[in-house]
Amino acid sequence: MYRDEGVVLRTTPLAEADRIITVLTRRGGRVRAVAKGVRKTSSRFGSRLEPGTYVDLMLHSGRSLDTVTQADIISPYGTTIALDYARHTAAAVMLETAERLTSEERQPALRLFLLLVGGLRTLAAGQRPAPLVLDAYLLRSLAVSGYGMALDDCARCGEPGQHLSLSVAGGGVVCPQCRPHGAASVSAGAVRLLTDLLRGDWDGALASEARARREAGGIVAAYLQWHLERGLRALPHLERA
Repeated sequence: MYRDEGVVLRTTPLAEADRIITVLTRRGGRVRAVAKGVRKTSSRFGSRLEPGTYVDLMLHSGRSLDTVTQADIISPYGTTIALDYARHTAAAVMLETAERLTSEERQPALRLFLLLVGGLRTLAAGQRPAPLVLDAYLLRSLAVSGYGMALDDCARCGEPGQHLSLSVAGGGVVCPQCRPHGAASVSAGAVRLLTDLLRGDWDGALASEARARREAGGIVAAYLQWHLERGLRALPHLERA
């Protein structure tokens, strides 16, 4: 038996009344566990194990899957977020990204866990635009996972300065001399917004224009899918209005 806290990333039906839950935990990384009987109306903790919920868990270790023996809600982020479609779709992308970036089970990923909890908390508060919260989370999570986007210096030669060409495959902005075939031209506003989101400068991010936000959101989505090497199921449903 062991205890840990985590965020429910995904649930999958099992047999007639059980579910397999995928959880990103504080200490143990990504864990899959069976929650028995949670699909029954009489279940003690079925509603506590929905995606986006921050829970305190008691689990029993198993050979391939652990078993949930107790679940208590720390913060019902998923329930609050589900009331707004833009926040709901942003959270879905966050949860799927967190699962994809923790490719190995039972490998501690504390920084990714803290980023996810912080992102969901901010979404649930509803005080900042969901698309900006999502893009900030994605940029920081990619950076923690070793896929940081170069925004200050050329991603290829390190030349400092404001570069207005961006190569998704190359890892960020590139200077005119290093610009590869297929690199995209980007506006100064979009680069500035991406930099503000990566650094956590919310005053700068909130002062950005709608055009820069749309452009930056497209860049982040393309960059994310390139480094994950395949698309996210939740991304086409994302609302960025």
